[in-house]
Amino acid sequence: MLKVFFLLFMSSGLPVAIAMAGASLAYILVSGNLPPFVIIHRMVGGIDSFPLLAVPFFILAGNLMNNAGITTRIYNFALALVGWMKGGLGHVNIIGSVIFAGMSGTAIADAAGLGTIEIKAMKEHGYSTEFSVGVTAASATLGPIIPPSLPFVIYGMMANASVGALFLAGILPGALMAVLMMLTVAYYAHKNKWGADVKFSASRFGKAMVELAVVVGWPLLLWAVVSLVGAPPQISVFVALALLFVLDRIYRFEALLPIMTPVLLIGGMTTGLFTPTEGAIAACVWAMILGFAWYRTLNWKMFVKVCLDTVETTSTVLFIVAAASIFGWMLTATGVTADIAAWVLAFTKEAWVFLLLANLLMLFVGCFLEPTAAITILVPILLPIAVQLGVDPIHFGLVMVLNLMIGLLHPPMGMVLFVLARVAGLSFERTTMAILPWLVPLLVSLGIITYAPKLVLWLPKMFF
Repeated sequence: MLKVFFLLFMSSGLPVAIAMAGASLAYILVSGNLPPFVIIHRMVGGIDSFPLLAVPFFILAGNLMNNAGITTRIYNFALALVGWMKGGLGHVNIIGSVIFAGMSGTAIADAAGLGTIEIKAMKEHGYSTEFSVGVTAASATLGPIIPPSLPFVIYGMMANASVGALFLAGILPGALMAVLMMLTVAYYAHKNKWGADVKFSASRFGKAMVELAVVVGWPLLLWAVVSLVGAPPQISVFVALALLFVLDRIYRFEALLPIMTPVLLIGGMTTGLFTPTEGAIAACVWAMILGFAWYRTLNWKMFVKVCLDTVETTSTVLFIVAAASIFGWMLTATGVTADIAAWVLAFTKEAWVFLLLANLLMLFVGCFLEPTAAITILVPILLPIAVQLGVDPIHFGLVMVLNLMIGLLHPPMGMVLFVLARVAGLSFERTTMAILPWLVPLLVSLGIITYAPKLVLWLPKMFF
């Protein structure tokens, strides 16, 4: 009966959060087994979680970076690094998304922030609108895979899994996805005989490589100071950060400090300096330092607007989580999850078959539900089966999030589709057709990540 109410509300066009909460309330009223106030109690309990505090702060950090002119700096850095290659702006698009993914944590922020700059630049250089939209959409899926990631925070809360381990698990798969997308750009560049979009500049390329070297070398320097000198970690971090600002002032790097954001977050979490939730606050502080004090591209009027946008987005996300928590609890209480588990285990006891079926289901669900709602509904149903079959919860979390990110590129409910159609001025149908070829590298990545768990679990097992 619960499923009937939910499908009825969904088919009537109600938002998914209201459909979940309404179906739960209708079932309680009809069955008479529980008092109606249980709905409020369970919804409040569903969002009364310390890890969920990371959600508004990661959203705020991404919004601050978007509004502080950081996206332009990232684009210029990627242009210096790979813009001279054949099909250069396609590669720039992907590298820019890799960097921005380390700050925003969402695919939609990536598509709306960097996408606006990238699509305009690609069209000005003679690329078709369809190709520009396709590569932008595909690269936007990196946002929630490369840490930090809002879907990982939601999954970690629902699955009682380490958010820090999930963040680390996304690094190598994110790199794999970026490589496969760049190979796809190289294929199109060879097929269409595209040349470079900017002339190779040894000075610009060298400066970009120095920035990368500083980003990679900074954690090693910090480790050396702590280990060899014996300085306290907190003091060492501040000294090393001060050195970064000095280098940036001397050499006037394009995007050194923004690129350091994921390094600071992952480094802080793996060394125990702060939790993922505290890391989200640190990301906001870092963004405010860059926007207000260093680049001076933020003002208080913009800050108030960013905060209001963050409140609006956070309210939507947390309402979905609250509604899904009561719906998931009702599914468990009515035995639906147990029945599904029994049916699946009767059908197969092979983990690879289950993962294949789960991928098909999650790809289908991702076409119709927003990722946060899909995660909160699917985790109570699928995760117990995965654990029984020996699938690691961290590995399964990454597979689930990637499936749902691919779903963002599909009609009828793909939010990235709507964002890019508006940014590029394309019809919804043409945007959909433009994205179809880019599903190939994404699905290949999904297959590798699904059936090569060592790729996902190597870093988490090293640090956790």
